[in-house]
This record gives sequence, C-alpha cells and structure tokens, in this order.
Amino acid sequence: MTLLETMTSIQAAALWSGLLLLLMLLLSVRVVLNRRKHKVLLGDGGGSQITLPGRVFGNAAEYVPVGVGALALLAMLGMPVMAVHAVGGVLLAGRLIHAVGLSDKKPTVGRVLGMALTYTALFTAGGMLVVHAFV
Repeated sequence: MTLLETMTSIQAAALWSGLLLLLMLLLSVRVVLNRRKHKVLLGDGGGSQITLPGRVFGNAAEYVPVGVGALALLAMLGMPVMAVHAVGGVLLAGRLIHAVGLSDKKPTVGRVLGMALTYTALFTAGGMLVVHAFV
C-alpha cells in the first residue's frame, strides 16, 4: 500500500490544496520580482514584461480557488481517497502545464493541454458533487 492510499480524503485534499497554493505563491513571486526589476509599483506599468507573468498568475487565481473548494467538499462528503487524489493531481498538472505554456507569448500545446486537464478535473469534481447531492 502506498502513502497516497493510506491517507484519508481530508489529508488528500490538504495535500493537493497545499501544492496548488504553493504554485500560486510561486507565480505571485514571479510577478513581484518582475515588478521590482522593471521598477513598477502597481499593475503592469504598460510593460509586457510584467503583463505576461501577471496573466499567468491571474489565470491560476481564476481556477485554483474553485478547485480547492471542490477538493474540500469532496473530502467532507467522504469521497474515496483515490478520487480526491485523481482530481487534485490532474488539477495540479493542468495548472503547472498551463503556467509553463502560457509563459510563451504565442499559443502553445501546453496552454491547450493545461486547460484540458484543468477542465477535466473541475468537470469530474463538479459531476461527483452533483451526483453525491442526490445519493
């Protein structure tokens, strides 16, 4: 039996939520470092060097909170630990791949794959929550 299998659903949700929050912190630090480098106090200062990292962080900020909320609800409802791991792992992979893919100024496979994984995780979690509401 692996470590992931011996966790409770709440522990699994905590693991993936924590990793997602750390990813957001890392993306935020990139914005701050770029602002300091280009001496911009607020916003992007009209410079694309700051706009792109800001959008990478902003995109994560649009999807990660709802994913963390879904993970918490799945765990509170007692969903199987591997289901929580699957949703959390796919969501984290999607957000990582998307962040790397979005770091380029042109469309990339990473952007598309990252969003596909993100949508898959959120659709799966949403479906599980709706079904569980009636079971």
